Amino acid sequence: MKKLDKLILKSFAGPFLLTFAIVEFILLTQYMLKYLDELVGKDLGYDVFAELLFYFSINMAPVALPLAVLLSALMTFGTLGEHHELTAIKTSGIALPRILRPVAFFVIALSIGAFFFNNYVVPKANLKAYSLLWDIRQKKPAMNFKEGAFYNGLPGYSIKINEKLNDGRSLRDIMIYDHSKGGNNTTVILADSGQMYTEYNDNYLILELFRGNTYVDQNNGGFRNSSEQFVREKFDATKIVFSLASFELGRTREELFSDNKMMKNIGQLTAVTDSLRRSGMRERRMYAPNVDPFYMYFKADTGQVKNGLPLTKTLPDSVHEKKTLAPVTADVLLAASNKARNVKSFTGSYRERVTTLSRDANNYEIEIWRKYTQSVAILIMFLIGAPLGAIIKKGGLGVPVIISIMFFIVMYVLGILGEKWAREGLISVEMGMWGANAILLPIGLFFLYQAQNDSSLLEVDFWRKLMTRLKRSKI
Repeated sequence: MKKLDKLILKSFAGPFLLTFAIVEFILLTQYMLKYLDELVGKDLGYDVFAELLFYFSINMAPVALPLAVLLSALMTFGTLGEHHELTAIKTSGIALPRILRPVAFFVIALSIGAFFFNNYVVPKANLKAYSLLWDIRQKKPAMNFKEGAFYNGLPGYSIKINEKLNDGRSLRDIMIYDHSKGGNNTTVILADSGQMYTEYNDNYLILELFRGNTYVDQNNGGFRNSSEQFVREKFDATKIVFSLASFELGRTREELFSDNKMMKNIGQLTAVTDSLRRSGMRERRMYAPNVDPFYMYFKADTGQVKNGLPLTKTLPDSVHEKKTLAPVTADVLLAASNKARNVKSFTGSYRERVTTLSRDANNYEIEIWRKYTQSVAILIMFLIGAPLGAIIKKGGLGVPVIISIMFFIVMYVLGILGEKWAREGLISVEMGMWGANAILLPIGLFFLYQAQNDSSLLEVDFWRKLMTRLKRSKI
């Protein structure tokens, strides 16, 4: 039996590695497309791109594993069934659960490993990925001087170059607006030609100008009148030095991003969730004492009154006891309507605060259960894929891919719906996060039962016989 176990494991290992790489690549490409506009044109270098892709690939691994297991199980056992190898193994007296056992042990170990990976490795990768992404967003785009257009990337300057020579250094017909000292464009520099290059390890940009004039408006940006004064200074050669510090990729301290739910493990998420739950309960308990003063008012003839009863040392034995009421005037109605509006506004803001605390707590609790559900989903996808592959008896990337995508979409949609309902408090977080797995698990067990009994589940004759049985049962 060891040789048979090795054969099945070897048959499963190749498709699993292949499908995991393909799924990881597709998910990573789809995810990175969201940030494409923020990455292009900033001269980041291959090392920064490689680092960002590596961290995000770790982030995508827990999502890719269930689909990879489903697809590889379909391909493996579909191929064994297509080549009649499953039939030969069954005729020797080996049941299907025994055939699935070596891969099942591997998938169980993979699920356990995925849980620890998702709990300890993924949060650290998320911290590094999103802190790096933040730094990339803050980095200015690489300098790109276009002929005949103003470039405003250098702080305090607008530069227009009408002609760039082929050597990549020489320039002609240059115009510079200098507003580094604030105000309007009070300083204008015109030059016939020049050169542009970097020095000191590309930390400074040198713009060397030849045969030009500098025009300075000495009115300090005030209203122009007949007494305007300009100063013109002619030069044969001059240099302007620009610091390129703002074009470098600065790294922010990672600790500043550690409060996000994606950067925490289960222990940290539990602590934050409990704190938010306690805050929400405290806010609910404090609502009545906080809203109580809105119902207090003062009447000159009876003194301080609350809820229609005078606050005296001796209160009436019954609220139905006869008492003299003051006449209702326009001022009383106006005061009552104002207090009603105040109560409504206070209650609305209080409710929004409590709802926000509850939603935040749900979000953190969702992240806790996600680490469990994503790991269990690997095992459930195997329970669906392996027996279904034995039933359809089709290998390759045709039918297995279609079936895998269908089940993955079902799992994804159910997961998104459950997560959304749990976040809004429509259902409990546990029910929302485990709903998809709870629905798909019976389907996997049903496929396993059908495959063990050599059912022709996907053949037309099976459904024809089933319909005939249902019609007979009605009669």
